[in-house]
Amino acid sequence: MTRLSVNINKIATLRNSRGGKEPSVKEATIKCQEFGAQGITIHPRPDERHITRKDVYEIKPLITTEFNIEGYPSEDFLKMVIEVQADQVTLVPDTEAQLTSDHGWDTWKHLGFLKDVIARLQEAGIRTSIFVDPDEKAVEGAAEIKTDRIELYTEPYASFYSIDRANAIEPFVTAAKIAEKLGIGVNAGHDLSLDNLNYMYHRIPNLEEVSIGHALIADALYMGLETTIKKYLDCLK
Repeated sequence: MTRLSVNINKIATLRNSRGGKEPSVKEATIKCQEFGAQGITIHPRPDERHITRKDVYEIKPLITTEFNIEGYPSEDFLKMVIEVQADQVTLVPDTEAQLTSDHGWDTWKHLGFLKDVIARLQEAGIRTSIFVDPDEKAVEGAAEIKTDRIELYTEPYASFYSIDRANAIEPFVTAAKIAEKLGIGVNAGHDLSLDNLNYMYHRIPNLEEVSIGHALIADALYMGLETTIKKYLDCLK
């Protein structure tokens, strides 16, 4: 079964735009899980433009499924995720000012650094995932780092899906097969939507989790959060 983890960053972005408490990320955490989401994803950034450090600690007691925290592995970030005991930490190579994640790790270039970070998180009992492009060498590097999983950066797939979906999905299928052969779990995320999710799901049989935020929250504006989550879950059947 492929699990759906809902990224609630956009809920926090909307809240922060008015400087108040609404919409509540705590209520969103509760409702997403009640409506069927099998995980909650957040990506706290240093400038706190959406999810804040306070949110991280306030959300944790509300998790009844899985808590996936994404971020660049700075010392502050690592201390925080270990302290709250995230179920999974997904490491991304983002700079502080980056608008959104737009590439995966060069796993060989950062091998020593990532290997130390992964070992530290695993020692704390946290499942680890590394954000990578659908590239054979990047996946092989992830195996050397001994991460539990990789998260395939799926924006290129989403961008070319409407043009040639068979070619768009091919490198992701290849990368997923290599990961499976090397004993690494496969997650996916970025720009997945109701349009393209089911096609990916049926072509990557070892896909363990998808993390979806922007498209899902946008759809919820029109259809409602409960209906939207159910529609995304239907894509994973």
